[in-house]
Amino acid sequence: MRRKNMNKDFKPDWPNVHLYETENEKLLKRFLVIFKSLFKMLAHRKALHESDVIIARNLDMLCIAWFSKVVLRLNNTPLIYECLDINSALCGNRYNHLLLRWVERFLLRRIQLLVVSSPAFLTEYFCSIQSFQGKHYLLENKLALSLELPSRPRSNLISSEENDIVLGWVGTIRCKPTFDLLVELSRQLEKNISIKIFGVVHEHCINDFFETIEKCKNISFYGPYEYPQDLAKIYQSIDLVWAQDLWQRDTNSKWLLPNRIYEASWAGCPSLALADTETGRRISQDKLGWVIDSPTSKCLVDFLSTITKESLSQKRAELLLRSSADFIQSKEDLQKLFETLSDCRVSFK
Repeated sequence: MRRKNMNKDFKPDWPNVHLYETENEKLLKRFLVIFKSLFKMLAHRKALHESDVIIARNLDMLCIAWFSKVVLRLNNTPLIYECLDINSALCGNRYNHLLLRWVERFLLRRIQLLVVSSPAFLTEYFCSIQSFQGKHYLLENKLALSLELPSRPRSNLISSEENDIVLGWVGTIRCKPTFDLLVELSRQLEKNISIKIFGVVHEHCINDFFETIEKCKNISFYGPYEYPQDLAKIYQSIDLVWAQDLWQRDTNSKWLLPNRIYEASWAGCPSLALADTETGRRISQDKLGWVIDSPTSKCLVDFLSTITKESLSQKRAELLLRSSADFIQSKEDLQKLFETLSDCRVSFK
């Protein structure tokens, strides 16, 4: 499925079936698109019959994949559920949340493997909330092995702004709490910090984005970028990246491990996140940057008022000395995954 504000012009280099256009947050339209997609999949039954394994990358895809598998009687083809995020529609106690969790539990009992990108997804959600007891596999959301990355930065030089700390926000720009926090920070440290934002803005989440940054002299927005070609250039232009998602503060945002901690560390840029999240714990354990105690402007101001350019430069040097294999999927990572998939296929038959 495609969305208007994300990858709308992307042209895949694999045989691809487009499952219609969907929209952010509009669940009724998503249900309709899923329903239509069920029938489109039947028109491609030959490709499904030739499959050794079926991998569904989110709950929408899992519904379509399971339906196709049942209708086409693919009894010997294992079904894999890959989860990169726990959607907010699954977190809550309203009837719609309970219904969707029931659907997911129904499907979880019918998969042969669950692949997660963060260990907290398993411990905090699938095992504790969904009572999942099946086979699982951890595949962190590192830079993909197949990416044609630019040359890795070699210098530990920090940004060219001599007096300012340059804080970056890179990726999908949809977290309203993060935006509000950075705007407040820019006002409190107007003469001592510059904030650079790179990525695609989800205006349905931050409807005042452009109007607000026009009023902030020390916030610059650079728009979408070429991935992964621009990664080195972006992370060399900032001293520190805000790595914490605050969108779903007590659920998905607390559990996930974002791709940006891997890409930033690969490029030698330290990360900053909250101490009580999986992101913050990984940053602390792997010495990828720093953490603060709470998502408040006071905590950020206190931290940024004490951090020095020398400390930032030293951390950048430490990251660049590490093997790039720490941040990029290895052949061994993928080999282990394929061996697990193969085992699923053999045992399932």
